[in-house]
Amino acid sequence: MAEKSLKILMLAPTPYFADRGCHVRIYEEAKALTALGHEVCIVTYHLGRDLPGVRVVRIPEIPWYRKLEAGPSWHKPYLDLLLLIKAYKTALSFHPDIIHAHLHEGALIGYILKRLLRLPLLFDYQGSLSGESLNHGFFGKESLLHKLFVKAERAINLGADAIITSSGAGRAELIRDFGVSADKATTLIDGVDTDIFKPCSREVARRTLGIREESKVVVYLGLFNHYQGVDSILDAISMVRGALPNVHFLLMGFPEQEYQRKAAKMGLDEMITFTGRVPYDSAPLYLCAGNIAVSPKLARTEANGKLFNYMACGLPTVVFDSVVNREILADDGIYAEYGSAPSLAGCMIDALKDETLIAEIGLRSRQRAVKLHSWSARVTQLVGIYRKLISTDN
Repeated sequence: MAEKSLKILMLAPTPYFADRGCHVRIYEEAKALTALGHEVCIVTYHLGRDLPGVRVVRIPEIPWYRKLEAGPSWHKPYLDLLLLIKAYKTALSFHPDIIHAHLHEGALIGYILKRLLRLPLLFDYQGSLSGESLNHGFFGKESLLHKLFVKAERAINLGADAIITSSGAGRAELIRDFGVSADKATTLIDGVDTDIFKPCSREVARRTLGIREESKVVVYLGLFNHYQGVDSILDAISMVRGALPNVHFLLMGFPEQEYQRKAAKMGLDEMITFTGRVPYDSAPLYLCAGNIAVSPKLARTEANGKLFNYMACGLPTVVFDSVVNREILADDGIYAEYGSAPSLAGCMIDALKDETLIAEIGLRSRQRAVKLHSWSARVTQLVGIYRKLISTDN
């Protein structure tokens, strides 16, 4: 006898969908769940755009709040209060079986709804709230605000019935630093839709972007900030320039203006194409303009979802050596010394000089993505976690 389909109320306290990593995880989970016959309703902020195939409910329009990029904001408390009200009203008509909360604010809202509606709560943990706030310069380490955030984070983590983490390092952090029991946290790393992200015509991609066919191209797609390693990319480009005069960097994402100005001051304008924000459905083609990809993310426990898209497009990837990156890329990563721009530059130079090597790594990366990292496999595991929580709650 077939098990009944589930109704999942998904909380997304973010301007979903804004073509960035956290949003990709939300969308791909919801899309894969829907494909299996489950019903998902995402409750989110007023900003962002709807993608096909998944129901989205939004809070009322707030005309003065237009922030799409990641990071903390003093506007969040009243936005999240509106999200709580909208989610509660939606739940009364939707009749969900479970609450699936993204981000710590979502888990806090989910905990209130859990108590009101008597539903199990799953927290989708993508990194430390206090750690992210430190990375964005929202407060200083060991400041009063930092200590308050750590206490709040601990309480939020403990309030969920179960937690899934997007990296093994994230799970270890929860257990080690926040007192979460090992049986409460499960690693469910990101995945990729390999039918959408796949090798495309390099010639078409470069012609679309206005990049010379004969160039050696390094691609980056993600948020532009310090902890994503974009400063390290610019520093490395200045070193690559002398060794490979025919190299070009395609840097895709937002907010890019500060880095465009920095690149201009460094005299790197002619070597870089900045695209700004790239629509999710354009990403596979644009990525395929590259010979290799780069992702020097500095956060050690936060997920690095862009690597799955790189792999699925058959791109060898240069990264800093970290537990998270090795968990995803294994032997198919090209690892630079953590935090070292010279090492990053050296790895890119060596890779671009060895066409046979990068062809082999690119082929293996694509095969690894198809075999191990499809969202259909991930979401089967996710449904199992849902059913266990529902049966325990009943």
